[in-house]
This record gives sequence, structure tokens and C-alpha cells, in this order.
Amino acid sequence: MTTPSTAASPSATAAAPTAPAEPTAGAAHRRRSLGSIGLVLSAGISVQFGGALAASLMPRAGALGVVTLRLVAAAIVLLVVCRPRVRGHSRADWATVIVFGLTMAGMNGLFYQSIARIPLGPAVALEVLGPLALSVLASRRAINLVWAGLALAGVVLLSGGGFGSLDVVGVLFALGAGAMWAAYIVFSARTGRRFPQADGLALAMAVAAVVFLPLGIVESGTRLLDPTTVALGSAVAVLSSVLPYTLELIALRRLPASTFAILMSLEPAIAATAGFLVLSQALSATEAAAIALVIAASMGVVLTQTGRAKTKPPVALPEEP
Repeated sequence: MTTPSTAASPSATAAAPTAPAEPTAGAAHRRRSLGSIGLVLSAGISVQFGGALAASLMPRAGALGVVTLRLVAAAIVLLVVCRPRVRGHSRADWATVIVFGLTMAGMNGLFYQSIARIPLGPAVALEVLGPLALSVLASRRAINLVWAGLALAGVVLLSGGGFGSLDVVGVLFALGAGAMWAAYIVFSARTGRRFPQADGLALAMAVAAVVFLPLGIVESGTRLLDPTTVALGSAVAVLSSVLPYTLELIALRRLPASTFAILMSLEPAIAATAGFLVLSQALSATEAAAIALVIAASMGVVLTQTGRAKTKPPVALPEEP
């Protein structure tokens, strides 16, 4: 990297090799942090629009059928696009990608079983408790506990202050999906470190599809072969799996798991916003306050992440994947 003013004077020439190095590296680090946060937010928006489409598809194919279509279509797309190498991986690599696939299957299956029994908003709010718990356990900075608490307050407020009137089985399914979501964050990061590009994601998606296919066939049977159902299921796969999982996998190579987990608390806020924009669902004052709390927590994460980059000494940045 060259500096335009290096020829201005001998002193400038002497200072050029060392003076700009630290701010330049720090700025690059901050840009990468902000870029990774943007990837996470984009993934959340894609998931919510995919979820809206999946809700309309559920009467045609059932909850398990929708999950099956989503996973199978996503696996086919990723395998064709990525063409992952299956040889040359260690047992630890395969164990990681298999567990990653199982967590994806469990997360999707439990969540769709949940929204078949309770409204989408409370289901997402309950599911987000998994990543929030991960952020508390994984974080080594006291300030992240504050942001996690603020996000949790917003999630609880968004739920109406309690879940006592909801179907108990649906609540348990949502909590189970949250636990799988936390595991997904951990194993997505590990898979991203062990496999190049999105190869690990493609292989894990294939594992999830194979595991879930028998369940979808049992529940939905030949309904899975209806052309319209297949087309809608493929669209759900792209919006809810292919795009967000790829974006999140890339982001997790650059963000700490605790930071990523707190950013996931934006999901209920994005869902409420999408409902207002797409479905004309008005927000109450309580819901608006809840969204404000969650967004404030996420902004706190952004400021903490970029502030930490300013205070840390510059390090060599890895090449773009």
C-alpha cells in the first residue's frame, strides 16, 4: 500500500513506512468487523422473509414436510454450487460437519413444530434465548453481559411479559430450537475454520437433509412432489437456509461467538418489522419499546466490537476466504 505524500519531504519519506501502518491496519480491522455485522443482519432479514413464505406453505405440506423441502433444496443448491471435496478430511473434520448438520436439522425441525402450535413472534422470542445464553457463557467481557441483559429484556417485553397462555409443548419446542441454535453457532464457527469457503456448510446441509427426509415422507408423502409445493419449498430454502447460513458462516470466521449470539437477538425485532411492512400488522407501544431495547443492545455490540478494534494493536489480517 502506497502513500501519496511520501515524496513531499525527506522527513515524510522517513516516516512513511511506520506512521500510517497502525491506523491503516486498525481501520481495516474495523471495516471487517462492521462488514461481518452487516452480513449477520442481512442473514436475519432473509430468514424472516423466508419464514413468512414457509408459514404460507405449511398447510400444503405440513411442518415436517416444509422442513424437508427446505433442507433438501438447500442441500442440492449448495452441493451443486460449492462442489465440496469429500476426500482428504480428517475424522475430526467429518465429526464436526456431521454434528453441524444434526444441529441444523434439529433447529429447523423443532422451530417449525413450535410455530405450528404458538404464534411466530413468541416462538422467535423464545428461540432467541439460546443464543443469548451462549453470549453470557462465551463472553469474557463484562460489558457484553450488559448488552445481553438489555436484549433479553427486549425479548421478554416483545413476548408480552410472559408465555403463560401459550401451548406448553410449543414453548418447549421453541426452547429446544433455541438450544440447537446455540449449538449451531458453535459448530458453524468450527466448520468454517475446518473447511474452505462454504464446503463445510454444503456437506452439513446434505447431512441434515438425509436425516430429515424420512420424517418428511412419513408426514407429507406424495404432497412433497407437487410442483407448486416444490417451487415454494425451494424459495424457502434459498431465503431461509442458503443465503443466511452462508452469510453467517462467513461472519463467524471474523466475529466472536458471543458477539454473533447477541446480534441474533435482532431476530424478533426484524420479524415484527417485517410483519408491519409486509402484513400491515400495527406495532403497539410495548412492542415498539421492546424493539428499541433489542436494537440498542445490538448497537452496543457494534460499538463494543469496533471500540475494541481501536484499542487493540494491529495484527496481520487473514486473506479473504
